[in-house]
Amino acid sequence: MDGEWWTTLSPDEFAQLHKYIEYSTKKVKDVLGEFDGKGRLAKYSTEQNIDFEGFRTLMKIYLDLEDIPSQFCQHLFWSFQTRPSEKDAPNTKPDDASGQGVVCVKDVVCYLSFLEGGQPEDKLKFTFKLYDTDANGLLDSSEVDRIIAQMMHVAKYLDWDVTELNPILKDMMNEIDYDKNGTVSLDEWIKGGMTTAPLLVLLGLEASLKDDGQHIWRLKHFSRPVFCNMCQSILLGIRKQGLCCTFCKYIVHERCASKAPSSCIRTYSKSIKETNVMKHMWVDGNCNITCGSCQKTIKSFQRLTGVHCAWCHDTLHNECMPPDTEECDCGQFKDHVLPPSAIYPVVLDRQNSLKKKDDDTSSLDGEMPITTVDGKILQIIPVPDTHPLLVFVNPKSGGKQGERVLRKFQYLLNPRQVFNLAKDGPKPGLKFFQDVPNIRVLVCGGDGTVGWILDSTDKMHFPVKPPVAILPLGTGNDLARCLRWGGGYDGEKLTKILKDIEVAIPTLLDRWSFEVIESSEEKGDPVPHNIINNYFSIGVDASIAHRFHVMREKYPEKFNSRMKNKLWYFEFATSETVSATCKNLQEILEIECSGTLIDLSNLSLEGIAILNIPSMHGGSNLWGENKRGETKHLPNKTNAAITDPEALKSCVQDLSDRLLEVVGLEGVIEMGQIYAGLKNAGRRLAQCSEVTIRTKRLLPMQIDGEPWVQPPCTIKIAHKNQLPMLMGPFSKSSGSKK
Repeated sequence: MDGEWWTTLSPDEFAQLHKYIEYSTKKVKDVLGEFDGKGRLAKYSTEQNIDFEGFRTLMKIYLDLEDIPSQFCQHLFWSFQTRPSEKDAPNTKPDDASGQGVVCVKDVVCYLSFLEGGQPEDKLKFTFKLYDTDANGLLDSSEVDRIIAQMMHVAKYLDWDVTELNPILKDMMNEIDYDKNGTVSLDEWIKGGMTTAPLLVLLGLEASLKDDGQHIWRLKHFSRPVFCNMCQSILLGIRKQGLCCTFCKYIVHERCASKAPSSCIRTYSKSIKETNVMKHMWVDGNCNITCGSCQKTIKSFQRLTGVHCAWCHDTLHNECMPPDTEECDCGQFKDHVLPPSAIYPVVLDRQNSLKKKDDDTSSLDGEMPITTVDGKILQIIPVPDTHPLLVFVNPKSGGKQGERVLRKFQYLLNPRQVFNLAKDGPKPGLKFFQDVPNIRVLVCGGDGTVGWILDSTDKMHFPVKPPVAILPLGTGNDLARCLRWGGGYDGEKLTKILKDIEVAIPTLLDRWSFEVIESSEEKGDPVPHNIINNYFSIGVDASIAHRFHVMREKYPEKFNSRMKNKLWYFEFATSETVSATCKNLQEILEIECSGTLIDLSNLSLEGIAILNIPSMHGGSNLWGENKRGETKHLPNKTNAAITDPEALKSCVQDLSDRLLEVVGLEGVIEMGQIYAGLKNAGRRLAQCSEVTIRTKRLLPMQIDGEPWVQPPCTIKIAHKNQLPMLMGPFSKSSGSKK
């Protein structure tokens, strides 16, 4: 057997570890507390080694799991050891970790800290203090070497070409010992680490704006030959060969990063005097595409050739470049882009008034305004007749799709109009654009992310509420389907998305208040939302969703793809068919629609759905389409409920009609038939403007895909308001059940 098997996690196992860490609520610091007093690791010491059982306990605590897959844990344990000797190898089996020695606690903790989220400076401080055993504020060369070893350990799994990283880290360690006394102080350690670009990327430097000109590096694998913008030589390697700036696509070797000039894009103007003329921002080389001027291919000739503008994204031969005086209009996306000339610091008296306004505006919850590094408040004065696009991205949606989408939009637009929801939420972006006219909002995420943005937008005092478009990164994406943005993002060019937004049609979306009045002392789960955007349901489908939710919280690594999620839904649906936990639902609840009590006595139901949009569970239309020849009924201006079966046949759904549709479900099999297209719809019960539901026992429920278990209660649903959305062009396959 190959000895490397014992000391290396497979790529899938490393990805699994990342998923565990992402879903865990614990930090490394929490685990260290378990070594003290009566903690679960009290019999071990952080200054010593730990055996497999102790390691397994440590990982269960850190990953917040009741149990951890045995083989995965064994492989991870072995990865912290040296290669087993030939003598031991024949007696060592993959399914038995007993007698496999010990690993160093500090090495494990250091390694895990590098994989956690957080700021690089905090990680540097943590690792320093971890290895500074005697707390004298100094590390000797052997302790520094151990930290570097763990950095290299992580780099290998991240698919770095460590042959170049290793000498960079060695040189850094030699340079940071400024007084040449053989030891490194905390200040020296942090100063060296924070000025070494490859190390910052390895530590997880977030792409956050500090000041203009600073490159935001990320490690990248290039599928074609590229050349360093500093030394102009080719980047070699079969893995991730070098660093690329997210904002301007400036490319360097890892060793050349520290020498790169601060030549990245300007995102704002220093003063109003600089807001007159917008010039091209040309970046040299690596342009193996067609020239935008002469339409001929730009060939590399084994050197840096061609230029591209980081704002209008024009790509040209060097000889086709226009005069330096030529103005840049931001190219094909000028309707969306905020050029740096549109963002500048407000004057002093205006700053004071804005600060006072911030103090007096309670709806903003004390959010700080967007400022420069020296504390000047920035304001936006957009180019006339444009529609600046405010982009929110949930990087955790859609696997790694969210991260890629975030970086791409930061390049296509001004980075100051693209916001990472995982970092600060939506308020900083909404506040920054609050007084900007004619803006549009793009939400990149699932239905939950869209609901979050809509709720935040509703609470802000916009002069005119901005319309919202959706780039669907979630699993169900029901609202995106109804608005013709598709059932899921599949890697389509974001330039096409931006063009679609330009021609999108504004429409209104009804939103409904949701109130729960408890009628017993029985305990249940907290209600996830008090607003309905898409749908609300009770019974069989909510039971499946709740079981799915509980299992995903317990074993997140089993729910890391859309296909796996669908398979789990199928399994839970199959078991629900057998158990029928919500059988005869009509006997334990009553539904009142706009004052009219619905007669359920002749029905046998396992579920009730209250619909605001014609999509549920990833594309199922429970209300169904009207048959050809059936005409649309006149608008229900009296707010009275329509409950007559014949009249309901001609009722159609609309996102902005201030009406809800009530549907009965006979069971899981009927749901599956509707989803597969074998049955047109569920049982139409009513169309109305308000709903009251009274339940008699504990029941599973869900709002917009968020399930919970609710004790007996009275539920009141009433119209709250309408918010503007953007309807995508007809070319989108909005009905796709991806």
